[in-house]
Amino acid sequence: MSLQFSETSEQRIEETLKRYPTKQAALLPVFWIAQEQFGWISQETIELIARRLDLSPAHIYGVATFYTMLLKKPAGKYHLQVCRTLPCALMGCDSLIGYLKERLGIEEGETTDDKKFTLTTVECLASCGTGPAMMVNEKYYENLTCERAEEILKELK
Repeated sequence: MSLQFSETSEQRIEETLKRYPTKQAALLPVFWIAQEQFGWISQETIELIARRLDLSPAHIYGVATFYTMLLKKPAGKYHLQVCRTLPCALMGCDSLIGYLKERLGIEEGETTDDKKFTLTTVECLASCGTGPAMMVNEKYYENLTCERAEEILKELK
């Protein structure tokens, strides 16, 4: 049996499609619905979305690979996304990333063995005035230091 949207997801997609002029315009919200249901965007999910929206899998893949917030592989319970653009780099994101890598024992793009933490770097979290910035799942953290990152990790344990 191939991958399918749940009844709840299907209802959300129907409601979403009513708000957009074309199915293509609704692609990002449909990605969110799919990611919420499946946890990440697999090749099978790309093909499901393509069938549902009558778009080519190549188009869906192109969009999925452009946006870093769309997970292309399963993530841990806590997805740590650290901004590494110039403003955050000037404020010390490299030290923060290095600290997180050492503390968690993983490299960028990896998940801890206990599946609790996934560490990724992203191009922009739109927090240029308050860097370094990090998102943990949907929650923002700004003006980070390694000490504050440690406190956050302890809160998440």
